[in-house]
Formats: sequence, structure tokens, C-alpha cells
Amino acid sequence: MPVLSGPVAELAANVAVPFEQARAMPKSVYTSPEFLEAELSKVFAREWYCVGRASALKEPGDYIAFELARQPLMAIRGLDGEIRCQSNVCLHRMSTLLEGRGNRRIITCPYHGWSYEADGRLRSAPAMKGNDGFCRENYRLPQLRTEIWLGWLMVSLNPDAQPVSERFAAVEDMIRPFGMADYAEWFNESFVWNTNWKVLAENFMESYHLPVCHAGTIGGLSKLEEMICPPSPPHFNWHSILKDPAFRIACAHPSNTRMEGDLRRTTLLLALYPSLLITLTPGYFWYLSLRPKGVGQVHVTFGGGMSNDFLNDPDVPELFATLKGLLDKVNVEDKGCTERVYRGLCSGLAAPGHLSHPERPNYDFATYLFRMTGQP
Repeated sequence: MPVLSGPVAELAANVAVPFEQARAMPKSVYTSPEFLEAELSKVFAREWYCVGRASALKEPGDYIAFELARQPLMAIRGLDGEIRCQSNVCLHRMSTLLEGRGNRRIITCPYHGWSYEADGRLRSAPAMKGNDGFCRENYRLPQLRTEIWLGWLMVSLNPDAQPVSERFAAVEDMIRPFGMADYAEWFNESFVWNTNWKVLAENFMESYHLPVCHAGTIGGLSKLEEMICPPSPPHFNWHSILKDPAFRIACAHPSNTRMEGDLRRTTLLLALYPSLLITLTPGYFWYLSLRPKGVGQVHVTFGGGMSNDFLNDPDVPELFATLKGLLDKVNVEDKGCTERVYRGLCSGLAAPGHLSHPERPNYDFATYLFRMTGQP
């Protein structure tokens, strides 16, 4: 058993007590560069990360450039229709290749003009005939584990990562009546907030804050006493909320015969470790995919859309516009709350308090983080 020290040792003590006695995670887990390094190497470099919905890459050449555990990567749909995740670094002098998102059927390095096919094979390299050791066929951008699961585009730097369908088989069973694979993404955005990534993850995992933080938006749509927050499996946590039937877009469409009883107005909030956070209702979904950008910033991919059950309703554009406006206001509220929490965590006078029963998912998340960072 390794000897633990620093923030990992503090986290070990934090999760060593039963949930009924547990406190929020130690400050060092959020503010320590040492702990961030452990997260990057032992969590984000080993687990599955969600790039977004696969449907975002519709056409051959559509790409998204991103970073994972400090590795510049790209997800791109090839001319053969396959989506691949691969290195975003040129194999010549190691410049990054693509930025943001767009469409490139041929990927050309902005430094010396080496070009690649969308599947990563080197297409051409100017002025290389004088090098006897150069062979174009020997060059291909390193390929990564890539899977599409229920419409999500997942990537891992770990070649031995358990298949996504196995890792999250219990999630798939739980959400089968929703038919999430058929939900259509209507928007996708990216932004950076000034908080630690775990503060935002935990904010999603508990609805204890809804009546206060979201008093101006969704705080009155759910009741704390109706929330279900069970102990969680090893790879994810969840809790559920019953929505008011008057919130039509959050409830099952009349044509939906997959759901009965309270399930027709149940919202599931799923946190798939480490950082895919999904709010799933019978009518719509929205999600956050997080990755750390230093200890005090988090890069957020924010997307969402509708169940296809609603697509033929004549007023669905108005319904969704109203929903998107609501989600944008909720984001403003969450940004304020989570950035205030991070500023508070950096205070020398701050100390973590006891958790409330709706914060059970936060305790299970802390247990997961210790399980990952406490290993050799």
C-alpha cells in the first residue's frame, strides 16, 4: 500500500468516514497544482472523455480540436464516414495542426505545409526528396481509442480502457426508456469559467442548491423532498427529480408509449466519471463535458437538444427557444455560484462543512477521485 501524502492523504481521510458523517472535500483537492497533476495523469489520461455528440461531425472533414491531459487532439470524420480521434501535432517539427472546429478534408500544417488525409495518413511533404531516410508511407498521426456510445463521441488516451458500453452498462439499462441515442443536438457551445472543474461537477451532482442559486429560474420547478439520491456505482452517480407536469417540454410526449407513471415526468441527472454531466428528461437533454484548465479554470463544452418525439410538433421551435433561453439564464446563475465557491476555497479562513443528504453524489464522486488518485 503506497504511503499517501499531501492532498491525496487529506482526501483519503475525507472519504474514510461514512456518508452520514462526511464533509465536503478538502480545499487542497481544488487548489493544489500537485493534485491537478495527479488528476491529469491518473484520471483524464486513463478514463473516457466525451468530446460531444457524434452528430456534431456530420460531413466528411468536420472536426473538433481539443486538449486532453495536455495532449492536443482532434476528432474528425473521415472521407469513409468514420469518426476518429487522433493527435493534433504535425509529425515534422511538431506544430499543432487544427484550431477550434470546422471542416478540413485535407489537414495542412501551418508551419511547413506537411499535409495529412483526414484519417491521419501523410499525404505530402514538400522538399523532402533529399532525405534518404524519409518514407511518406511510414507517417501517420497517432490514433486514439474512439467509441460512439448512445450518440456520444468518446475518446481515451488509454489503449487498455474498458469499452464504454461495458463501463456504463448500468447507465444504459437505466435510461433505456428515454431513447437518448435518438435525441437531436440543437446547440453546442464552449466557454471557460474561473473555477475548479470539480466545483462545477459537484454543482451539477447535487440539486440541494436549486431553491437558492436558481431562485430566479428553475428553483421552484422541483421539490427537495421528491429528489432521489441513492448510493452510486463505481463509475457514475445519479439523482432524479420529478418535474411539474405543466413544464410540458420536460415531460413525455403524448406519442411516447415507452414510459408510464412518474417516469413520464422524471428528470435524471447523470454524472459519468470523470466529467460528462447529463440532464436527461423525456422531452429534452442538456450536458456539460468538463476538462481542467489549471486549478482555477475549467473548459466547458455545453450542448443540448430535443427528444425526436417532439420534432413534428408545430410549436417545437418556440418551445426550444424558450428552453434555451432558460438554460442560458441557469448557466449565468451557476457561473456566479461556482466562481464564488472557488474564491471561497482559496481563503485561509475557509473550512469544509458537513454534507446534506441530497449531496450523496458528491461523496461518491470524492470516493471515486480518491480511488483513482490514490493508486500508484
